Amino acid sequence: MKEVQDHWFKLAKQEGYRARSAYKLLELDERFRLLRRGDRVLDAGAAPGSWTQVAAKLVGERGRVEAVDLKAIDPKGLPNNVRVHQADLREITTESLGGGLFDAIISDMAPNTSGVPMADAAISCRLCHALLDRCPDLLKTGGSLVMKVFEGGDFPELLKRAQGMFREARASKPKASRDESVEIFIWGKGHRGHVADDSAPAARTRPTPGAGWKSGGA
Repeated sequence: MKEVQDHWFKLAKQEGYRARSAYKLLELDERFRLLRRGDRVLDAGAAPGSWTQVAAKLVGERGRVEAVDLKAIDPKGLPNNVRVHQADLREITTESLGGGLFDAIISDMAPNTSGVPMADAAISCRLCHALLDRCPDLLKTGGSLVMKVFEGGDFPELLKRAQGMFREARASKPKASRDESVEIFIWGKGHRGHVADDSAPAARTRPTPGAGWKSGGA
């Protein structure tokens, strides 16, 4: 993908972030306080690692970031409180990631775009539903979530489901997102834990996390 030499791209280079997307998470956290010092964070679809860098900074030395992606994540230059895993989101367990539920889950993953906006948006929503499927097994009660999604016809259903799983859940678009981009970020605070989830779409409609998706970083 062609790199766009805009303000955020240049700033990322200057400040040592792997991608301009770092500033999206920084803004969302500044506005909504999603990550705290000492938190244990799962970064799902983490490559190339810009959100991992931000999360590691926000949780501090006493915190921990487990960065997972199907693609290999270069560990060079990442802080000591980060571990990288080349793994499938469907198959990871708390045991494989060091044990214990997470305080927060973050995700900047997106589908491989086809050029058909409606189709891309639908796949993006399904990826997010797949991530919500894993929340009861990976995220602490009271924990936080932030995930990228492409707006489309299935977006309201996804947001409604997130609102049922968290005490507070909304959608926001940070300034670092391009004006023409259809991406938006759903964030939730106060995970309700194992609760009835009647709003989940049928499992057969969801793509596997390893099929037709790419990591974040734009």
